[in-house]
Amino acid sequence: MDCSIVSTQENRLDALRSWDADWSGLRVVVTGISKTGFSVADTLAELGARVVVVAASDDDDARGHADTLRIVGVSEVILGEATSTVLPLVDGQQAELVVTSPGFKPTHPLLAAAADAGIPIWGDVELAWRVQTKAGRKTAQWITITGTNGKTTTTTMVESMLQGAGLRAIAAGNIGTPILDAVRDPQGYDVLAVELSTFQLHWTQSLEPVSSVCLNLAEDHVDWHGSFAAYAADKAKIYENTRVACIYNAEQIETERMVQEADVLDGCRAVGFTTGLPSISMVGVVEGLLVDRAFIAERKDSAVELANVSDIGDLVPRHLVANAAAAAALVLAYGLSPADVRKGLQNYHNGEHRIQPVASSEGVLWVNDSKATNPHAAAASLAAFNPVVWIAGGLSKGVDYDELVQAQAARLKAVVLIGADSSALAASLAHHAPTVPVIAVREPLLDGDAVMALAVAEAAALAADGDTVLMAPASASMDQFTSYAHRGQAFMDAVRELMESRASAKKES
Repeated sequence: MDCSIVSTQENRLDALRSWDADWSGLRVVVTGISKTGFSVADTLAELGARVVVVAASDDDDARGHADTLRIVGVSEVILGEATSTVLPLVDGQQAELVVTSPGFKPTHPLLAAAADAGIPIWGDVELAWRVQTKAGRKTAQWITITGTNGKTTTTTMVESMLQGAGLRAIAAGNIGTPILDAVRDPQGYDVLAVELSTFQLHWTQSLEPVSSVCLNLAEDHVDWHGSFAAYAADKAKIYENTRVACIYNAEQIETERMVQEADVLDGCRAVGFTTGLPSISMVGVVEGLLVDRAFIAERKDSAVELANVSDIGDLVPRHLVANAAAAAALVLAYGLSPADVRKGLQNYHNGEHRIQPVASSEGVLWVNDSKATNPHAAAASLAAFNPVVWIAGGLSKGVDYDELVQAQAARLKAVVLIGADSSALAASLAHHAPTVPVIAVREPLLDGDAVMALAVAEAAALAADGDTVLMAPASASMDQFTSYAHRGQAFMDAVRELMESRASAKKES
């Protein structure tokens, strides 16, 4: 490709740093037409760009979105698996920009063709950062959160703390509200708590958050990134250009190294969080109290109480305390007070499918942690209970289970396996926990709800007084369920049916 053409494109894109910049006529290809792709295409059309949307989906929802996008001014919508891998022309010319949805891997043929042609590729988060500034509308500060696990919990804790302080704030990005919908809000926000997946971080370059955190790092999404090293490199992008404080996990050296290697803005600090006693420039825990030794003048020899760990809730495993410490550090960097942190934690509701007690009957605690979609998350759940009848399995995403099983084998009373193919987890259990009974629920003709009902029945037969039945699958859900929420709901429904059956049996006797 002519280098002068590439240079002209880059110069034009570099100038696009606000809503009021000249986006008119910019030729853009948008990949995907679900929530993210739709918001991207809608935004660009409103800005006056010439937009072609490409999506593999061709169902009723996709066609409905396509009709809406054509009405708002999108030039063309191309649906269907056969055409979704081809980089289309825009108004008969090569695109100047591709904005991709997170589901598209960098190796996707369309994105690979764009890269080969020298066409810049952004994600929705990069676009949102560039268009958020608009005359007459409040420009929000960003607090950014990533990590293999705990992102949503920490992000919603940050949101609760900000709102408790009287700020107009919202959780957005990889959670809840699409980031472009948040930045286009007519009233504007004071602060955005932005959860970012590695899929989104991969395509970012311009973000300048007030504070940022990588909560933890463990093997996940290797199938998308191609390697663990590539996955870790994208996680580390969370810290680039941070303005006030990079928050790292003092119990995981990898996150501290990310901060050390990050290109941050002048004056940015490194602040650790821990579930143990905090050193200087850390937020941590002392005798059941969450305390700050980072954002006070006397941090060399004292700490300030932020909250009681019990303020978080009745069931507070270690990783939930870590999330609270990270959230506190993020908002203290923004300028909130200790009282704001406490109020936010007291108002916080963890939501469903995250270490969620479902029932307690005959001395057995039933816990739903369907959000534990990888080994690292499942390990955190398992570490909170002993002994455990563990319901696990599903779509593995190419991860390894050996470390998880080795670390948690001693607390496993039994394992009930679900999933269309849980052979990798079964092999790890056979090798590293050979004395633990494993029952596989293999009913390929049943739907996910029926499979879960069988798994709950098997777990009930195995559990006794003092045990916990924990559904923390360490796997994705899409092989038998529509989502982790569907899987979690199926578990809760099955447990409640079991409780009702037991209650009826007692009445009859």
